Amino acid sequence: CGTHLSRNCPDMKLTVDQGKCVSSGMCVLNAGDVFDQRDDDGVVELLNDAPGPEFAEVTRKAAAACPALAIHIEE
Repeated sequence: CGTHLSRNCPDMKLTVDQGKCVSSGMCVLNAGDVFDQRDDDGVVELLNDAPGPEFAEVTRKAAAACPALAIHIEE
């Protein structure tokens, strides 16, 4: 990690609560490499539960944009 990336250096671990998901799609719009939606009902699916530093910022944006607060980040 370089010092300019220090806030992205900790390992990020994601979980989603599919029961809370309201299928808004904000996660996919913000971080399509990390999240997807089920074809039948649009509920969130996690593509990568431990995204690297290159996805940290978009993953945080996706979690913040989720109207149901269904995305949980541990760092």
